[in-house]
Amino acid sequence: MGTNTNTVRNLGAQRPLVIFSKSTCCVSESVKILFYGFGANPMIYELDELQNGQQLEKELVALGRGPSVPMVFIGGELVGGPNEVNSLHLQGVLVNKLLSARAIHVWR
Repeated sequence: MGTNTNTVRNLGAQRPLVIFSKSTCCVSESVKILFYGFGANPMIYELDELQNGQQLEKELVALGRGPSVPMVFIGGELVGGPNEVNSLHLQGVLVNKLLSARAIHVWR
């Protein structure tokens, strides 16, 4: 039987932009900086600082999107990790996703 992913999915849907991260992960930090640069204020779950962090990490792995962190939800939708985020950014659609989800309100 597979791992239940309800907790991660529920947390991912609670705010317009949610990032699952580890405080010691430089890739997680670069993803956060990218979103801060757009003026976003993401909800960040630092798995290494949470009591249930190991369980959340198992759920993220069960979603099948590669490494567990960083993992990004926009508008309640699992976008994925840094490769997916950067791909959306290079395609020019990341800002529109953030605007649609109300994770940012204006963009120049």
